[in-house]
Amino acid sequence: MQLSKFPRRRYTAQPTRLVPLRRLSAHLGGPTIWLKRDDELGLAGGGNKARKLEFLVAEALERGADTLITTGAVQSNHCRSTLAAARTEGLECRLVIEERVPGSYDERATGNNFLFRLLGAEKIAVVPTGTDLAAAMQAEVDELAAAGRVGYMVPGGGSNPLGALGYVVAAKELVAQFDELDLVVDRLVVASGSGGTHAGLVAGLTGLSSGVKVLGVSTRADKAAQEAKILDLARRTAALVGSAVEVRPEDVQVVDDYVGPGYSLPTDAMVEAVKLFARLEGILLDPVYTGKAAAGLIDLVRRGELGDGDVVFVHTGGWPALFAYQDVFQP
Repeated sequence: MQLSKFPRRRYTAQPTRLVPLRRLSAHLGGPTIWLKRDDELGLAGGGNKARKLEFLVAEALERGADTLITTGAVQSNHCRSTLAAARTEGLECRLVIEERVPGSYDERATGNNFLFRLLGAEKIAVVPTGTDLAAAMQAEVDELAAAGRVGYMVPGGGSNPLGALGYVVAAKELVAQFDELDLVVDRLVVASGSGGTHAGLVAGLTGLSSGVKVLGVSTRADKAAQEAKILDLARRTAALVGSAVEVRPEDVQVVDDYVGPGYSLPTDAMVEAVKLFARLEGILLDPVYTGKAAAGLIDLVRRGELGDGDVVFVHTGGWPALFAYQDVFQP
């Protein structure tokens, strides 16, 4: 898998750290949990989207774009990161914000929504759930073109094969870190949302014949739909990078037991997970993605389903969204 043939910007000094969570592991009494600190990636608050944007923004620049256009939900970490990448490159940025929970967008809100304003998004278009987001972004491209400008559409979550290459890179990092630390890891747990992170890890770890299985904790979709989406994207990512190893259906595993009442809506298990990580390890999770994925991790450990060896949890970032959920953690 040769990644050097793809144009790439560099927003972070990689690799990110892989560290043991000794106090949390002792508290739960199961396997040793290791944390892949992708919350420490660059771009205004960190998080997994920086890896994807290294490849996507490089393509935008090659195409002569002066404006990035992307979409995400209220409090979108991806929109924050894309806007920060645009500012790093001297580009403008427009955001199409989908109100997946009706009435949830507040232009005065804190968290990522505050950062959208601080970073200076050129335009924020708020649309209801169910909107054709690709068409909404294309409308922004067309408006820019009419003014003699060039827009580049970054898919939601940065989750297409080009963006997912960022997590093929992460897979290579992880395998090297396992060797360096003499770790035998057979299970990795990660939040599974738009799919680029999950699919990139599957494509990368499968292509390297690592033997590491990736378990995605869904933050929105049901198991069958999410597994089908991840399998398709992982296969397209593997084809793009030239992997000689086929991604099989059994390589894609998703659990959907921790979504709760819906996307971004709090659960008691998420609140417990965020507090445990904060108070035992001094690590901040977010309430939408990593908090629910950690809730899944904790429950699976307590049920004995992850064994007693070493397991890796990928911290995909998102802590700025915590500030918009203060009433959940301090009722």
